[in-house]
Amino acid sequence: MLISSYNPNEMGDVLVVVTGQAADQNVKQNQGVVQIVSAQNGSLLGYNFLKASEVLPELKEQNGQVFLSEDQVEKLNEKIQAAGFDEKLTADETPKFVIGYVESMTKHPKSDHLHITQVDLGDQKVQIVCGSPNIAEHVKVVVAKVGAMMPSGQIIWPGALVGVPSNGMICAARELNLKNAPQKPGCLILPDDFGQAGDAFDFARGNQLFA
Repeated sequence: MLISSYNPNEMGDVLVVVTGQAADQNVKQNQGVVQIVSAQNGSLLGYNFLKASEVLPELKEQNGQVFLSEDQVEKLNEKIQAAGFDEKLTADETPKFVIGYVESMTKHPKSDHLHITQVDLGDQKVQIVCGSPNIAEHVKVVVAKVGAMMPSGQIIWPGALVGVPSNGMICAARELNLKNAPQKPGCLILPDDFGQAGDAFDFARGNQLFA
């Protein structure tokens, strides 16, 4: 997992790179690199790169989530090594917003509005707890996989809803910030010919759905 964001208006020239999560963290800083690790087991949670545009000048054209290439990650790893840190980053160029096919759905045992769905993502099947009032079996939806960053900045982590494991999120059009999206509850049901399960969601085409 590699989630990166660059928001110069809010944070200045800082690239935030997230690789994991933990409640308790230890932080070290050296030569413009901030390393964040788990206080419990020392696993890497991410890095903050100060004056990031000096390492990656192309960041000056970015605002929001950044999708780093292997070459860009290698440049960051050189900066990490120069700062004296051992834990390197690994590029992740897999799509995080994909088409999912809802194979089955059952009622949540402890909620009157949640459903437990089994969703085909092409190369894997995941369980997602969904509260959308229009969710149904045998429809195509947009799934934000674990590791996705929503337009709001929310990161999708593995979790549980009312005690039931859930890995990902079935998205509403408004949560995807699609043009003219209805501002009401309900997941985005895709036309059957939009793509196959596991395909990366085409945001440009998605912006035409409510034209």
